[in-house]
Formats: sequence, C-alpha cells, structure tokens
Amino acid sequence: MFITARLLANRHPQFIARTVFVQNKNVDDACRLINRILGKEGILERYRLNQYYEKPFKTRRRINHERCKAIYNEDMERKIKFVLRKNRHEPFPGCY
Repeated sequence: MFITARLLANRHPQFIARTVFVQNKNVDDACRLINRILGKEGILERYRLNQYYEKPFKTRRRINHERCKAIYNEDMERKIKFVLRKNRHEPFPGCY
C-alpha cells in the first residue's frame, strides 16, 4: 500500500501556492512579479512543455541539447573566471 501511495503522489500535480499583493492598484507590476517568480522556478517552462504532445525523438533531442548547452556554459564560465582573475604572478601562463 505504501508503494501505491508513493506512485499516486508522483503522478499527482504538485500544489503551488504563491501570493502577490497588488499595491496602489498597480496590477501590471504584480503580474510582472508573479511571472518572474514562475520563470525562475521553471514552472512556465514545464507548462509550455506539457501543453502539447512531444514525440519521443524530439524529447531526446531537446534533452541532449540542454545537456550540451549546460556543459558549454559551464566551460565558458570557467574560462571567463580564469581570464578575469586578479593578482596573477604570471598574467599569461605558458607564454614568454
């Protein structure tokens, strides 16, 4: 019975509660704020992905692209940090 409950819990959509207060009757700012919150948490992306059926080969292609992009971004961030570091004894290591 425990396993069944866990499987049902995984299939059940997560409860999401967010409260945004509208100040000075400014609804546009409140909408921008809630869109920013949902965007940072990735909820909007999940909604867009689940809006239409995605064929399995497109899913694999998208996931592989996201992985490659993450690896590339991590590598570029490491290279930029290396170039921008300060107080280096040898500003261009390996070059004379």
